[in-house]
Order: sequence, then structure tokens, then C-alpha cells
Amino acid sequence: MSLSAVHGTLSSLKSFQGDIGTGMDIVTDVAMDLVEAQDEEVNPGVMEMEAMILECAKLDREINFFIDAVQQVTSEVTAQQPETMFNLSDKVKEKFSERVARLSDAELHSHQKVVAFKDNIKNSLKQANQESAENMEELDDDIAVTQSQVNFSCPLTQVEMVNPVKNKKCNHHYEEEAILGLIKTKKSQKKKCRCPVVGCGNADVREADLVPDQVLRRKIQSQKRQNKT
Repeated sequence: MSLSAVHGTLSSLKSFQGDIGTGMDIVTDVAMDLVEAQDEEVNPGVMEMEAMILECAKLDREINFFIDAVQQVTSEVTAQQPETMFNLSDKVKEKFSERVARLSDAELHSHQKVVAFKDNIKNSLKQANQESAENMEELDDDIAVTQSQVNFSCPLTQVEMVNPVKNKKCNHHYEEEAILGLIKTKKSQKKKCRCPVVGCGNADVREADLVPDQVLRRKIQSQKRQNKT
């Protein structure tokens, strides 16, 4: 197998990671629906979904480890003789196994989408416990993130957000694609990314600080449905 074929396989793996992330978002949405429908403490179904989210996080981490191992090994042999290609598989397996063995539960629980799952379930459960059975069908319209508290417009794009993310440091929200683009641009300029919200003192916004806010996303979707009717 040529190195170009190896790199093509890695590209496919990275694309698969995107599908894993989408699946984790769907699981979070379903778990939130369960919480809102039950109006009680977290039920076994939600706990099973948390276990599913953790399994997805583990798979995502392992893909990262594998990609890193392949890239490290191939970078070491590109300048050597072609026959060294036969030893690549064993070297990759060795490095991959070493890294997987060090993967801790704490690292899985710190995965961005696992953190988002827990935050969103916590917020949904809090809201569900505040609602009576009579107005449960209107729960999405009463989520505890009101329009007066959070502007539905992204401070970067100035349009209504579709996939809002919350900054854990300053609690401000942005459209995911817009803030990630800004972080990437600033990084290429070797500069820190300042929070775009006027008056915010957070001068170093990092991707690791961003958590998908599905509670807010559902609030925005609910508002759209109200406007249409």
C-alpha cells in the first residue's frame, strides 16, 4: 500500500468522525425528549443514552489516536527506503495500543459532546421539574433560556443562530461555524480570538471552551414554529 492510499484512508476516517458527532447530537436530542416527556428524575432510557454517548466518545478518541499514530509513523519513514513500508503496520499497532491503554474515564467525560449532553440533560430536567402536567406540551416554549437572557442572533453573523454553541468561560453564544472560522483565522495570524460580544473581557476564546447548546437550539426552533403559525 502506498502512502497516498494511507492518507486517503485517514481522510475517510476523519469524515466518519463527523458522522459520529452528528449521531451524538441526535442521541442528545432524543434524551432531552425523554426528560421533557417524563417530568421526573432521569429515567433508565436517558442513562442508557449517556452510556451510548460515552461509547461514541471513546470511538472518536480512538480514531484520533489511530490517525496520530499513522501520521507519526509515516512521517518517520517517508525519507527512508521503500522496504520500511512493511513494518508500518506493527509500528502503528504498537503506538495505537499504548495510547488506548492510557485512555481514562475522565478523558471520555471531558469530551466536548459528552459535556454538552450532560449540560443539556441537566437543563432540560430542571425545566421539566418546574412544569406542571397541564402545560407539558408547551415545554419547548418555556425552556429556561429566554430571549431576553440570550440573543438568538450570533454576534458575528448578526443573523439568527442555527447551531448555537456556548462559551463555558463567559457564557456567551455564537453560531458554531462562525466562531470556529474566527478561531481558525486568528490562529493563522498567530493571534488570540477575543469574544465578539461587545464588552466581554474574554480575550482568548478556544474551541475547547465551546459546548453545543441544544436547549437554546430547540428554543430557537420553537420560536420559528410560533412565528409561522
